[in-house]
Amino acid sequence: MEYCFNLFNKLAADGTAMAVDKFLHAETPGGGKARTREEKISAQRQATLPVRGEELPVVLCIGSDLAIGDSLGPIVGSMLKYKTQGLNVFLYGTLSAPVTAKEIKYMRTFLRETHRGRKVIAIDAAVGSEGDIGLVKINDAPLFPGAGANKKLGSIGDVSIMGIVAEKSVMNYGLLNTTRLNLVYSMAEIISDGLSSLLWELHGRAKSRTVV
Repeated sequence: MEYCFNLFNKLAADGTAMAVDKFLHAETPGGGKARTREEKISAQRQATLPVRGEELPVVLCIGSDLAIGDSLGPIVGSMLKYKTQGLNVFLYGTLSAPVTAKEIKYMRTFLRETHRGRKVIAIDAAVGSEGDIGLVKINDAPLFPGAGANKKLGSIGDVSIMGIVAEKSVMNYGLLNTTRLNLVYSMAEIISDGLSSLLWELHGRAKSRTVV
């Protein structure tokens, strides 16, 4: 399943938060045999339970500050780091400490060993059709960094957020260098606003559950 929000949609940040929240609590696809009505009701109830503070999702922002178009992830990471001060959130990939696509193999192992059992939200810039430029796409599936440049680096994450920053072509890297910073910055604001509001909400749910 995929949700798309245009850069100029005033509700894009709220929509991003809603979509990610839904995917974080969704059942794992391909679960095997059909379940009974009681099992489905139980799963629905579990989906409404708050995420405990220590179980907040890990956020991985992929990209490089060496090309404007590829800097969406690190910019989101830096914005999110500021907006989630006070929260126990594990965030990787900022302008000061970027995580590039080349490091995905290492990060995949690191996340599996360090944050076992936690869901990972992966964020990256992407290329697409001309009409898709400016779209924020949220999927309930892993991210494939480098796919736009025909690189096979494998997948990472449980929920993926992609910002379409340029039109796909044989000169993708060149296009990323000519992408307008205003476009990338505006998309980063939407994604970081949506994720920060969701993370604070998850924290609030956990806190209220603890009090009860």
